Amino acid sequence: MFGGAGALRGSVSDASGSPIVARRHNCVKLPDHMTAATLVIAPTPGYVLLRAMHELTVLMTFAAGLAAALVLGFLAKRLRVSPIVGYLIAGIVVGPFTAGYVADQQVADQFAEIGVILLLFGVGLKFHLSELLAVWRIAIPGALFQSAISTMSLALLLRAMGWDWTSGIVLGISISVASTVVMALVLADRHDLHAPIGHIAIGWTVVEDLLTVTVLLLLPMFIGPDAVGSANVGAALGQAALKIVALVVLVIVLGKWVIPRALEQIAKVRSRELFTLAILVVALGISIGAAKLFGVSMALGAFLAGLAVGRSEFAARAANDALPMRDAFAVLFFVSVGMLCDPSAFGRAPLLVVAVLAVVLVGKPLAAIIVVRGLGKPMSTAVGVGAALSQVGEFSFILGSAAKGLGVLSNDGWNAMVGASILSIALNPTIYRLARKSSGMVAEPQAATEPVDPRRCIVIGYGPVGQTVRKILLEYEAIVTVIELNLDTVRRLRADGVQVVYGDVLRPGTLEEAGIASAGSLIVSVEVEDAAELIRQARSVNPALRILVRCAHLRDVPALRRAGATVVAAAEAEVALALAEVLDTDADSEHALEMRREAVRQRLYQGDPPQVRS
Repeated sequence: MFGGAGALRGSVSDASGSPIVARRHNCVKLPDHMTAATLVIAPTPGYVLLRAMHELTVLMTFAAGLAAALVLGFLAKRLRVSPIVGYLIAGIVVGPFTAGYVADQQVADQFAEIGVILLLFGVGLKFHLSELLAVWRIAIPGALFQSAISTMSLALLLRAMGWDWTSGIVLGISISVASTVVMALVLADRHDLHAPIGHIAIGWTVVEDLLTVTVLLLLPMFIGPDAVGSANVGAALGQAALKIVALVVLVIVLGKWVIPRALEQIAKVRSRELFTLAILVVALGISIGAAKLFGVSMALGAFLAGLAVGRSEFAARAANDALPMRDAFAVLFFVSVGMLCDPSAFGRAPLLVVAVLAVVLVGKPLAAIIVVRGLGKPMSTAVGVGAALSQVGEFSFILGSAAKGLGVLSNDGWNAMVGASILSIALNPTIYRLARKSSGMVAEPQAATEPVDPRRCIVIGYGPVGQTVRKILLEYEAIVTVIELNLDTVRRLRADGVQVVYGDVLRPGTLEEAGIASAGSLIVSVEVEDAAELIRQARSVNPALRILVRCAHLRDVPALRRAGATVVAAAEAEVALALAEVLDTDADSEHALEMRREAVRQRLYQGDPPQVRS
């Protein structure tokens, strides 16, 4: 009755009003004449306040996690280390093993799961199934060989330290799984996610995810009170394989027929909020369904959902809509990992932590390098894949938690795995950067900075103004790319062979998709809700860009110019000038008319009222 966060103190009385002392514990001893049904609780102000605080647990965990991550991530960046290090330390700060505010671990884990889903969904959007199939000859034997070598290496080390074989093998399997979240962020930061290294590494982790599902399925069969031995292994594995095949088939069907049609109907409404909501429902729905109905991880389900949506024409817009939410929740993934860390564990079993960390940072990369190089890939690719795998991720905690619940993994083993995970994740960006540099790797061609081409123009909006602007630009032999939110218009332009990007220009990534980095001019032919922010974003990517903007009112001109617009055309001024020219009956020369027109335009745009000539 008095359960909750912390100890509660209230005023408890019986039906006659006689007080009963409520102790600071979670129980109250009732007098003989009373039953639980006769209790009357009169909450004190402190009790009400504590209940209110308990109800704010979700918001407080969310706010505290993000605030700590912001401060420490900023400090890490200023110290020229990966902000991931700051996020992990933020988790330690708000975790249960340090003084001060303690965030709710379960709530943080739920937020982290959303981040994992959105991040892997985004990765899946950018991948094609053909890219994964192209690397299966490396990913499958590589993941199997590396997992076996990592497992046996740690098992041998732990055996020498007095552990039994079962515990050593289980912990070895746990640390052999790399984090797809960490890998995707590190590879993307170095522009290698969609290079051969990224294809192999992501395919590798997909195989590891499937191995994780298999181990989780088999572990209770051989270990624990419900162990049944090898009698039902074949049936269990066959059932799991059928579930995975059924999931893949279902995702293919949804991606080819159901999801594109649903998104098309929502896109026709032209509501940003509804489209973003639809993307969230698809990502979360398939992820949770994959976990609950098919027994695979939500991360793998999210990746498959991304592959499904990525087959449609909505891939780019879906990726850009999910980006802002993805970044915020992905940060909470690292915070939740940091919260698991007990700093005192490093002092209790330092050799154990060093042994686990050595296998993660040395054994796993070496095994991966041997496989990739042995299968004919260049050394630069092999070293890159090995460095990307030199960390321990989210599935290690799932396996470790299951093993701990079955009594196979001790508290010291759990703490060593958590400590090695945090250290390896913190070091991984630096390890990958150094490995990339030492192996002579160069930036992939698609990551190279393209020179600005003055002929390349991006036109936002394809209404009457946009159509006219594009026609004029084509007469000057310009290379024009259109950004448009109307799906029917986009399809018509694509059918006509026009370069067009479907998406909301205010969403991060849309301008990049259109090639803003190498464009010479950006023409905003429609009224955009936050044109000033759009201009700032474009200018930050391409400082040499010429930006021509249309707006409705003269009062908007100063803000657009301050944001970085090269030319601003206000409808109020231009319509007034056009009407004035028609009424101008003076027989002046064309040159005089042009000078007078520019003088009036200048007064209008400077905010001075036009002077009427007599």
